[in-house]
Amino acid sequence: MFSSMQFLNRVDPAIAALIKKEEARQRRTLMMIPSENYSSRAVQEALATGLTNKYSEGYAGARYYQGNRYIDAIESRCVERAKRLFHVPHVNVQPYSGSPANSAVYFALLSPGDTIMGLSLASGGHLTHGVPKLTFSGQYFHSVQYEVGSDGWIDYNALEKQIKKTRPRLIVAGTTHYPRRLDFRRFAELADQVGANLLADVSHVVGLIIAGVYPDPVPYADVITTTTHKTLRGPRAAMIMVTNKGLKRDPQLNEKIDRAVFPGLQGGPHNNTIAALAVALKEAGQPGFIRYGKQIVKNAARLAERLHQHGYQLVSGGTDTHVLVIDLRPQALLGNTVAEGLEAAGIVTNRNKVPFDPNPAFYPSGVRLGTPALTSRGMQEKQMEIIADAIDQVIRSLHQAKASLELTLNDERKKTNRANLIRRAGRELKQVNAVVTALCRRFPVVKEY
Repeated sequence: MFSSMQFLNRVDPAIAALIKKEEARQRRTLMMIPSENYSSRAVQEALATGLTNKYSEGYAGARYYQGNRYIDAIESRCVERAKRLFHVPHVNVQPYSGSPANSAVYFALLSPGDTIMGLSLASGGHLTHGVPKLTFSGQYFHSVQYEVGSDGWIDYNALEKQIKKTRPRLIVAGTTHYPRRLDFRRFAELADQVGANLLADVSHVVGLIIAGVYPDPVPYADVITTTTHKTLRGPRAAMIMVTNKGLKRDPQLNEKIDRAVFPGLQGGPHNNTIAALAVALKEAGQPGFIRYGKQIVKNAARLAERLHQHGYQLVSGGTDTHVLVIDLRPQALLGNTVAEGLEAAGIVTNRNKVPFDPNPAFYPSGVRLGTPALTSRGMQEKQMEIIADAIDQVIRSLHQAKASLELTLNDERKKTNRANLIRRAGRELKQVNAVVTALCRRFPVVKEY
């Protein structure tokens, strides 16, 4: 599945051994964190090449170092593939990851102190979407956050009133755990009312957009950012795309974005990563990728339906994307407890805040699940039913163990108490792990897309 590490075994056996253990963990567990996925062997081979040895500050045809003939060809091909795949006039493929990509857009379009508006963290937004005090986006700019309603859905009428009142310079339409589709057309209409730029951060759903099962922001947004792993199954990197609408608003937008990336925020690009991204974009242009993206959504819908049948409260009532969030307040369990218990059973998720969460971010009331990596392994709706039943068994066993130990939510914040609780539920967790092991053997990580 992964590289043989012939030389690494000899030079640094300690690191090689840890890598092998991590690879084994990925093989024998169910990867259900929505932002994680498996990249193909071809993508990984491109990453592990001598391209990492080369410096290439600047852009193709305008480098500050000699010896970039082939680097220019690789980056140019990567850019052209992205432009064709997303039907946009300009793409920058040099950002190291999603946060720097969003940073570059802000610095290209805004001045310090300008007002930006993004979805709040608890409602499903990202740290870089203007979360106050925690990141640069909330420190260098005046941040206004919009929220979901009590039903877990974005209320666009309420959002319109908030936009008219606060008049942001930039509106971010993007999510990390909002389970529903965004209405980019409506976002654009609201942004245009106050002359704001619209940034669509599609990092989580970019693969679904390619597959045609999620709205395309290209006709409506001025700028689009995305990471390139997650549902795209590429390397850990990012892209910034400028649309025709963005160029119509500002004919210099291409240059502003490029200058913000280099030299504004970073130096030499990671050429091996750009090559790996080019490979992932080629893979994403194949018919099989469309089938893959559609199956992700089918799997998430069936997983949500089965969990609902077991009586779980899901944020927004379900999902029409790749992600769902279980609200654990009815079970009186912390997301920490459930995420740790699931991991002990071989199901890897992450704790997560829910809308109007009374608990702090480090001890939230929810757990976030996703289906991209399960789908990469070839799993379909029937397997989602099995996994939902397994999740239910874990949560019920943790709830029963907590009752027997008479723990409060405050007690759960102590790691030792959670560990004791998980030990008490150990027999049931071992039963679930047997189911997980059987699924992993039946659906191995092939990674030859």
